Amino acid sequence: MKIYTKTGDAGETGLFGGARVSKGDRRVEAYGEVDELNAALGVVRAQVEDPELDRHLARIQDELFCVGAELATPHGAKARSAIPPVDAAWVERLEAAIDAWDAELPPLRQFVLPGGTRTAAALHLARCVCRRAERRVVALAAEAEVAPATLAYLNRLSDLLFVAARLANHRAGRAEAPWAPRGDR
Repeated sequence: MKIYTKTGDAGETGLFGGARVSKGDRRVEAYGEVDELNAALGVVRAQVEDPELDRHLARIQDELFCVGAELATPHGAKARSAIPPVDAAWVERLEAAIDAWDAELPPLRQFVLPGGTRTAAALHLARCVCRRAERRVVALAAEAEVAPATLAYLNRLSDLLFVAARLANHRAGRAEAPWAPRGDR
């Protein structure tokens, strides 16, 4: 089987279930951003040395595939029955990890600049991609049905990625760089 089909050469793509839409469609934008987020997490996992963090990120990558499939399949499409729904329990699992990791960290008393270790910097970048994906899904939700759990999941995931970046720095013994307003330098 060839990887290229030539069916998208005119700027259209097929949704899961068969419908053809513009590659500029909000739905395509939304699941495309989720795919980019998943790739960003792959970059994190390629360098992370913390088995606990890697285990969480592996599960999140699997869940993001479900999020992408949910977004790529319009409500009412027959193909919807073939994809696992985004589960509210995933949000609870993210919250549990956030709470556990946050308890390990020193209290956050000011804004911190993204960076530190390579893993932390990659996690901060993934957090920004996650926020962009969330914005695209919110825009899609303004015109099409999106499961509320999907929006909650992406919102909580960005929080988890922020805490994970702080955790990566903390566990590596790397101090975070506090943001200092221009007058304080």
